[in-house]
Amino acid sequence: MAVKIFSGRATQYLAEKIAYAYGAPLGVINYQQFSDGEMSPYIAESVRGHDVFIIQSTFPPADNLMELLLTVDAAKRASSHTVNVIIPYFGYARQDRKDKPRVSIAAKMIANLLSAAGADRIMTCDLHADQIQGFFDIPVDHLDGSYIFVPYLKSLKLKDIMFATPDVGGIKRARNFAKFFDADLAVCDKYRKEANKVASMRLIGEVEGKDVILVDDLVDTAGTICKAAGLLKENGAKSVRAVCTHAVLSGKAYENVEGSALEELVVTDTIPLKQESSKIKVISVSDLFAKAIRIIHTNESISSLFIKL
Repeated sequence: MAVKIFSGRATQYLAEKIAYAYGAPLGVINYQQFSDGEMSPYIAESVRGHDVFIIQSTFPPADNLMELLLTVDAAKRASSHTVNVIIPYFGYARQDRKDKPRVSIAAKMIANLLSAAGADRIMTCDLHADQIQGFFDIPVDHLDGSYIFVPYLKSLKLKDIMFATPDVGGIKRARNFAKFFDADLAVCDKYRKEANKVASMRLIGEVEGKDVILVDDLVDTAGTICKAAGLLKENGAKSVRAVCTHAVLSGKAYENVEGSALEELVVTDTIPLKQESSKIKVISVSDLFAKAIRIIHTNESISSLFIKL
């Protein structure tokens, strides 16, 4: 059984790097597009009896998700031995519960769709909520962005390092970093009146003279993280950086980051940047996913890909 790596069109830039790091060519998928926008992916090589890995993040537009589902179905019907779906950024993960009446649980619905399409395994990185793994009835390999962030933060050699979370929901994630570096933790407690708009924020913890690292799984409009950075600087922080796995960066995000108190926003390439910014540094997850593919193919444990935080 050979490994065959394919990519959806939205994540071609990352899939090429993953395939190169793994040491295998990226497989070819041809697309037929009807005049009304309907698409039909065609896998242009035999996958019979092989372990197939299909890479596609599910950020907007929704066509990215539909393209992924069709490709999974095509691989399954082509008699692949296994169909492993790599979703570097699992879109719709923020809709993981009913937080008000008459709303969908989109993360669960997408889990059902992927299973119904024929996926045998899901591989992703830094889900918005860990419990989303339980939405699937197939194996889920939930990789941790700390594997690439920790070495980078070590390289900065910050003497007075401290970690902070821009909201209460991210305490566990930030605490893990703080524990690894034997550092203190601060919390920015925010209140929202509506999505993407922070009404108020207060700081819990002492940050005077500290090099503070804000930790979050994603950055969208950057309103929260920039407000938190400003609050930390107002309270005496020596410097403020942020590490966020998924660079959604919508709306006025780039403008917000450029005008913020952040010295640096460190993100990964699970989502392509829409524009360049002097304050945004991108670290690739390609090596992490390439190692995971190799380990899964040889039926080994993926524990080696986790830093014990």
